Amino acid sequence: MTTLPGDAPGNNGSAIQALEHLVQQALSGLNTSLTIIGLCGAQGSGKSTLARALKERFDRNGVPTALLSIDDLYRTRVEREMLGRASHPLLRTRGVPGTHDIDLGLGIIASLERGEAAPLPRFDKAADDRLPDSAWEEAAPGTRLLLLEGWCVGARPQSEADLASPVNQLEREEDAEGIWRHFVNSALAGSYQALFARIDRLVFLAAPSFDVVLRWRNEQEEELRGRAPSPGVMSGKEIARFIQHYERLTRHMLDDLPRWADMVIELAEDRSVIAIRNRGGLL
Repeated sequence: MTTLPGDAPGNNGSAIQALEHLVQQALSGLNTSLTIIGLCGAQGSGKSTLARALKERFDRNGVPTALLSIDDLYRTRVEREMLGRASHPLLRTRGVPGTHDIDLGLGIIASLERGEAAPLPRFDKAADDRLPDSAWEEAAPGTRLLLLEGWCVGARPQSEADLASPVNQLEREEDAEGIWRHFVNSALAGSYQALFARIDRLVFLAAPSFDVVLRWRNEQEEELRGRAPSPGVMSGKEIARFIQHYERLTRHMLDDLPRWADMVIELAEDRSVIAIRNRGGLL
């Protein structure tokens, strides 16, 4: 089960407390109508749990707060089927850059910056499709803080040289010519950077390595099975293939983001916090 990162030996307080302090500094120091905090990390790292806890704290403190997952911006199943036929079959699978409706996310931010209410889309992972508008939540007028969380939030594109060699079986067998990974990288270099540029502070939950992600993702799927049994919930074999779609960019982020994210929360294999660092060093 995904747990909230808690107290780490040798650190001054918990991850949620350190993050709360970062957000408070951003709210008081930025002359903007809307402060946007990005939370990113590999699948199962606890970012959604952390974001929900943070929202609850700031709501209680009288700061109108909205929570948006980049997962809720996934294109509909029909849209991804069309994308898969037009560009590459692997784009039928949700997750990588190019499978999100970034214009939808930018529109939400623009509405919130104007002080307006904004509908927040919701995606049903078990059904692998976006929920109808009637099931969406709404960010209230005057929202002051937006928490944008997701596995690839803040990611930067790779170099052409880095795209040359496949990183796993999926890429070797189903993207031998590199069409899919070049499409994903181009999407990431385009509209995704326009979205990520709106982030005021970026927090990265750093897994110890990519190798632990399969176990974390299996634990997530167990939670889905427990909440809503559905034929859309994946088996262990399906999960192992699924996370190969994420492997390239996850490995790149583990190497790239710790050098420039505003805060890095280093996690052990059990998700306990090893260290919390900001650009000035250890907290």
